[in-house]
Amino acid sequence: MTPPELTIHARPNLTEPRMVLGLSGWMDGGDVSTGTIETLVTKLQPERIAEIGPETFYLYSFPGSMEITAMFRPHTTISDGLVTRYRPPQNVFHCDEANDLILFQGKEPNLRWPRYAECIFRVAEEFDVRWMYFIGSVAGVVPHTREPRLFCSVSEESIKPEFERYGVRFSNYSGPASLATFLTHAAAERGIRMATLVAEIPAYIQGRNPRCIESMLRRVSGMLGLSLDLDDLRTVSDAFEKKLDEVVAEKSELAQLIKKLEGDYDSEVFDTQMDDLKVWLEQRGIRLD
Repeated sequence: MTPPELTIHARPNLTEPRMVLGLSGWMDGGDVSTGTIETLVTKLQPERIAEIGPETFYLYSFPGSMEITAMFRPHTTISDGLVTRYRPPQNVFHCDEANDLILFQGKEPNLRWPRYAECIFRVAEEFDVRWMYFIGSVAGVVPHTREPRLFCSVSEESIKPEFERYGVRFSNYSGPASLATFLTHAAAERGIRMATLVAEIPAYIQGRNPRCIESMLRRVSGMLGLSLDLDDLRTVSDAFEKKLDEVVAEKSELAQLIKKLEGDYDSEVFDTQMDDLKVWLEQRGIRLD
């Protein structure tokens, strides 16, 4: 039975579809999760096939900073005193028939995770999806001059060799869970293979990170067998990195820290403390946008 929050607009013909998910919120540092899906939608021009209504899944007002609250509130546009746009949180499925691909972009819900997940799994069942991939990112001790490290968690042991050949590392973590982890855990019970791919991106860079989005796109495109022209993204990410290098050159202490991060990265050192880096940045008021 289709959950009432889910609306299916079209039923394209698919053979062995894969579903790729991106969510804003917990694991969208540098906009890598949502930015990857946005770019795939722009490049592939897929058909909008379904959506999840937001009414039962979000808190628009809750304790905390306005910066956090704003992530979940509806977005509005007011022009010369006239409200011209009011847009609640969007959770949309697109389909690219040529590549047997379903793309989902949404906002991690505040409420009713099992019901929200049921909407996603219902779409997977409708189109006989057997592989699901979540794309995410977390802040880490990676220098912006290197490729983001890619970590993976999977729904079942048997699919680990599939990702070992791509050079990803398997995650070791204990702490608060994300919706992606909930989905990965539940996927096995539904006969769906699922992998969560998480890029570790530089913690000292705030806001959208074109370099890391491009890196994730290239790796995911290879895994999915997609043929995409990403030269435009390379141009944007090169300009982004050049700007960062110029800012870092003016901050000698930060330049020394990044040099150490580069040495640890190249030597496969993983014991640099994330908390120490955050404290160091906060003490010096360093924020790179």
